[in-house]
Amino acid sequence: MGETMKILLPIDDSIFSVAATQAVIAQARPKETEMRVLHVIEPLLAYGGMEGGFVVDWQAVNQEQRAEAESLVTRTAKTLRDAGFQVTTTIETGDTKSVIVDSAAKWPADLIVMGPHGRKGLERFLLGSVSEAVARHAPCSVQIVRIPKR
Repeated sequence: MGETMKILLPIDDSIFSVAATQAVIAQARPKETEMRVLHVIEPLLAYGGMEGGFVVDWQAVNQEQRAEAESLVTRTAKTLRDAGFQVTTTIETGDTKSVIVDSAAKWPADLIVMGPHGRKGLERFLLGSVSEAVARHAPCSVQIVRIPKR
C-alpha cells in the first residue's frame, strides 16, 4: 500500500479555501499524501484597461497580486506542513478553471479538494462556478468542501 496519494488544493483568499484545507487535514493521512497548493492569478486584461478614467499601473498591480498570492500559498503550505504533509506550492496565471484542470492532469493529481467557489457576487455569476467547471472537466476525482450553514 506504499502508493502516495497526490492531492491538488487550489486556493484563493476565501473562507472556502480555509475549509478545504481543514478538510484535507481531517481526512488525509500525512505520511501517504503529497499535497500541491495552487493559486491562480487571473490576468488583469479581463478587467479592462481604464478604471474610471484613471490609468492603472498594471505592473504595480501585478506585483501586489503576486505578493498576496505568495503570502497565501506560504500560509496554507505552513498549515499543511505543521499537520505533517509533504507540500509543494505553485502560482499560475490564467483562467482559473483551465489552470486547475491542466495542473491536475500534468502533475498528475489523484484528487482535487476545493471550496465551492470563493468568488464574490456578480463576478461569480458572470464567470460561472469555478468548482462546477473543474468537477466537470477534471482528469481525477474532485471533492468540493461546503461550509455547513450555521
